[in-house]
Amino acid sequence: MKFESRFVDSLPGDPSTDPRPHLVSKAMYSRVSPTPVRNPSLVSYSAPLARELGIETEWIESTEGVHVLAGNKLAEGMKPYAMCYGGHQFGNWAGQLGDGRAINLGEWMDPRGNSWTWQLKGSGPTPYSRFADGRAVLRSSLREYLCSEAMHALGVPTTRALSLVATGEDVLRDMFYDGNAKHEPGAIVCRVAPSFIRFGNFEIFAARQDFENLQKLADFTIANHFPELGSPSLETYEAWFREVCRRTADMVCEWMRVGFVHGVMNTDNMSILGLTIDYGPYGWIDSFDADWTPNTTDFEMHRYAFGNQPQIAQWNLVQLANALYPLFDQTEPLQRGLDTFVSELASKYLEMQSAKLGLPDVLSPDAKGLVEALEKCWRLTEIDMTIFYRLLSHVPAEWFTGSDITEDAVITAFCDVVGDAFYEPIKPNAPGLKSLWDWVMGYRKVVRAGTFDFIDRAKKMNRVNPKYVLRNFLAQEAIESAERGDVGPLHELMDLLMAPYDEQPNREAKYFAKRPEWARHKPGCSTLSCSS
Repeated sequence: MKFESRFVDSLPGDPSTDPRPHLVSKAMYSRVSPTPVRNPSLVSYSAPLARELGIETEWIESTEGVHVLAGNKLAEGMKPYAMCYGGHQFGNWAGQLGDGRAINLGEWMDPRGNSWTWQLKGSGPTPYSRFADGRAVLRSSLREYLCSEAMHALGVPTTRALSLVATGEDVLRDMFYDGNAKHEPGAIVCRVAPSFIRFGNFEIFAARQDFENLQKLADFTIANHFPELGSPSLETYEAWFREVCRRTADMVCEWMRVGFVHGVMNTDNMSILGLTIDYGPYGWIDSFDADWTPNTTDFEMHRYAFGNQPQIAQWNLVQLANALYPLFDQTEPLQRGLDTFVSELASKYLEMQSAKLGLPDVLSPDAKGLVEALEKCWRLTEIDMTIFYRLLSHVPAEWFTGSDITEDAVITAFCDVVGDAFYEPIKPNAPGLKSLWDWVMGYRKVVRAGTFDFIDRAKKMNRVNPKYVLRNFLAQEAIESAERGDVGPLHELMDLLMAPYDEQPNREAKYFAKRPEWARHKPGCSTLSCSS
């Protein structure tokens, strides 16, 4: 195996070799090696990603492979380093942050000529660790490993995860920062992406008025990850920022489509490539709640709640625009990029919601109103988002086309099909649900007005509405089993999530199910923190 190191070879690094935390200036990174672990063992790996990378699974399972993936050994060409970046955390500038427990190993070229940076998360301290130990625990590592690959299978832009390795060492963590620290099993995830450059990589140089390195980083990013835009120029910078805005809009729209809540959308957790990055206190919407956040740190503000993600992405892009301003020395090109985000998100979101509902391709004003009205109806009762949308494709053609069906019969038939999505038994004459029943009648009217092949319509709906997602309680069950030494549930869950749109009838009863009551308030299922 042989790796490249374009980032290290092309850009200025920290002149200090001191591995202890320190202020790093006029540098993109610090050279630092992973800290070896005592007894690494392979817990799981992504065979689909290995095939995509052109990596033999026999190597991953070998002693050499496990030691590389644990940080105990370096392959040829690897020049490990930790990135220097800053960021806005919960709306406030936090100064220098950097890779505090993630170490980039190098860049691997796959058989198609695509470059992938390998990064070990939880591989020991770096100059950016501040007062932390640079390690990660099994529970958070397993969640990141599972979610990275699950999101890819869902079609959401994301970083990937090649492997999950247990370190054989315990890590002391206070899960909810409430004084109840305990030792937990440690683990390391090998994350893979074309690049781990973030908004914060640019922000740190702008904040320090180091415009020379700001431009070097921008030119490197464009040359290596946006080469189709051409050589550096004002026009190229504008096209690049516009593309970052477009990709970010696409990413957030995909989050909303599948019910994903990132949980900590700080600018240092925003990828310049428009990839979902840093799976910390994330969660999945069970019963639809636009105000829900899984992050205990955000319980008071709900800044990063599900429904706020589009506007927070825009806010983050404004911070990136502020950082990139020295490249332009004028605001108009940056404003055009931000306008692109707004228009792209609006059009993509409407297109996405229409596809989920199986509406006609050409939307009437009534159809557009349906999308907005449904989100208001969600607040009336507890409805499982994933199950609701998936069951919509089961509504028979006769429900739409029949002309002599009474309103009560229409509502009753609708409840018979999608009733399993409700957390409480629902009755057509239930008080307080008139808005929902009005929506049902409007939905029927709009679909009836279109000309459909209903079989093809159902197939299209099932390609955008997943049947299986990484529900919070499923991840927690896999974590608890793995901590007991049983990784069977992890492997079964991973296999399920690799085909989230398929029926998988033998697994339906177990995995196509609403959140159980015991998981409503259980830590790890309803509440998470940044502790890992």
